[in-house]
Amino acid sequence: NKSLNYNKGFEDFPETSEPVWILGKEYNALTEKDEILSDVTSRLWFTYRKNFPPIGGTGPTSDTGWGCMLRCGQMILGEALMCRHLGRDWRWVRGQKQREEYVSILNAFIDKKDSYYSIHQIAQMGVGEGKPIGQWYGPNTVAQVLKKLAVFDTWSRLVVHVAMDNTVVIEEISECGCVATLYLSVFLLLSFKSITSSNVTPAHWEMALWKPLVLLIPLRLGLSDINEAYIETLKQCFMLPQSLGVIGGKPNSAHYFIGYVGEELIYLDPHTTQPAVEPCEDGQVNDETYHCLHPPCRMHICELDPSIAVGFFCRTEDEFDDWCMRIRRVGLSAVLFCCFPVYSS
Repeated sequence: NKSLNYNKGFEDFPETSEPVWILGKEYNALTEKDEILSDVTSRLWFTYRKNFPPIGGTGPTSDTGWGCMLRCGQMILGEALMCRHLGRDWRWVRGQKQREEYVSILNAFIDKKDSYYSIHQIAQMGVGEGKPIGQWYGPNTVAQVLKKLAVFDTWSRLVVHVAMDNTVVIEEISECGCVATLYLSVFLLLSFKSITSSNVTPAHWEMALWKPLVLLIPLRLGLSDINEAYIETLKQCFMLPQSLGVIGGKPNSAHYFIGYVGEELIYLDPHTTQPAVEPCEDGQVNDETYHCLHPPCRMHICELDPSIAVGFFCRTEDEFDDWCMRIRRVGLSAVLFCCFPVYSS
C-alpha cells in the first residue's frame, strides 16, 4: 500500500478549529489532515503540457502561458465525470491498478485530437466562440465550449447546462415515461438577476428518464474586485453536496477552487508545465502527473477576480431537487439575497 506522506510539507496548513470544506465534504483541520490530503489528491489535476501533437495539425504543441483556464475547465468537468462514474467518495491510491472507469475518464482528457475533452478539442471548439487557438479564455467561454463537447461523449451522457444571465430554467423533466413540469422559486445570493434552466430539450434526454446534469453558472461578483457581500454565499457553494467547485482566479491566471478554510480558498493550480502523456498499449495511463502530490494551494478570498463560474453536479433528479431545496434554504436564511428563480417553461 503505497500511501503518500501527507504530513510532510503540510505544516503551513492552518491549525484551526474552523471547518475545512472540500467539494461538499467537511473536515477538521486538527484531526483529519490525512483525509483532507487524500481528498485533494484524488481530484484530477490538469496542468500545462508540452510536446503534444500540434493543435489543428500545425498549431501549438504546448499550452504554457495561455491554457490555464482551459485546464481549469478540464478539472471541473473531470470532477463531474468522477462523480458520475466513480462516486464522490472514491479515492486515488498511488501505484494501485485503477478501475476501468477511471482509466476511461483519464483517456477523455489525454492531449490528442480524438479525446473528448482534450486541449485540442477545447481550443478548436473555442474558435466558434470567437477565441483563436492560443488565446486566453474566461470562465464563460470555457463553460460554453464544455457544453458543446459533452454532446459527443456518448459514454458519460451528461447534460451540461450553462446558466446565462444567471437564470436556471429546467424544462420537460421526464419521470416514469411522462414529462413533468416543475415550478420552483429558488433564492441564491450570488446574483442580481435570476437563474434560469436551459436549453435542455427532449432530444438531449433521449430515452433516459434523467441524464446527469452539470450546471455551470458564470457570475460576476463585483467590478474590479469581489464584492464582500457575496463572500459568505460563495463559501456556502462549497458546502453543497452537489458542488463541483469554482473556476476563476486572478486576471489571466486561472485556478480551480475546490473548497475553503476560514477566509482562504483552497485550489488546484494548473501553472506547472509537464510533458504530455501517452497511454500504454493496454489503454492504461501513467497517472501520477494527473494528481497533485503536494499540499493544496490557498489564497485569501478577497484576492479572487470577480469573474467566475460556479459548478454543480446532479446525478439524479432527486439530487437536483435537493439542490433546489438547499439553494432556497440558503437564500431564505441570508441577510442579503437576490432572487434566483429556477423554473420550467
